Amino acid sequence: MSSGVAASIRIATRGSRLARWQAEHVGQLLRDAHADGLGIEPELVVVSTTGDVQRDVPIHALGGTGVFVKEVQQAVLDGRADIAVHSAKDLPSDTPAGLLLACVPERGDARDALVGARLDEIPHGGTVGTGSVRRRAQLAALRPDLVFAELRGNIETRLERVLGPERHYDAIVMAVAALQRLERTDAIAEIIAIDTMVPQIAQGALAIECRADDDATRVALAAIDHPASHRCVTAERAFLAAVGGGCDLPVAAHAVVEGSKIVLVAEQFDGVGAPARRVRVEGTDPETVGRDAAQSAT
Repeated sequence: MSSGVAASIRIATRGSRLARWQAEHVGQLLRDAHADGLGIEPELVVVSTTGDVQRDVPIHALGGTGVFVKEVQQAVLDGRADIAVHSAKDLPSDTPAGLLLACVPERGDARDALVGARLDEIPHGGTVGTGSVRRRAQLAALRPDLVFAELRGNIETRLERVLGPERHYDAIVMAVAALQRLERTDAIAEIIAIDTMVPQIAQGALAIECRADDDATRVALAAIDHPASHRCVTAERAFLAAVGGGCDLPVAAHAVVEGSKIVLVAEQFDGVGAPARRVRVEGTDPETVGRDAAQSAT
């Protein structure tokens, strides 16, 4: 897109059902936002990522940070796509040179959910499936008796492993937003309150990147940006950057806008079984709030 609002916009995305839903959702938002002007017709550019190809390898063993986004970002940098749509929780804290995190649409539900059983229904010593070190640390603090096992695969595969005839786990943990987007809220046994389990950084939000020098695309994306959601995600990502930058760290953060202020609750663990350090910071500048929370939590 070189000038004005182009009739076509190419959206780089992973190929999973959830990723396609997210990309198509962003495409529809763009259609609706620009329906009175020249108009936009989105086109999906499906990209296979390291995390998608190596499904049997734990995410932390693949390097954790960015395994679901690097190839999608490269498609934009190479000019094969105009924008990249990500689950914001998958993004490393540092945006690659040449890209801009231009847009965060209105955020979905940020909470975690248990599938298979409520927390108090899981038997003593029961097994919970999750590949997230953050979720393991939080659940271990709530139930030290629990055993954790790796969980990979798309949403349908994960649900089958706890709800199917061959049950591999007593429960699994999933993001509420993912289940809502795929219309599988029927699988939820319990939604866990944010005060009980602070979510992963930017969970429930979408992040849309474009090339930093693509002014026309940035203008097109501004029409679907949700300023409050964007500020909250910025604060959470600033916290992540200040504590080390990796989305595989045992840290959590959730921000809300209250009047003119951003209120951020953040949590950091030294590891599974270690006590949490939880802090609450508020202010008007999201980057400052995130950095201050990191300083207080370490």
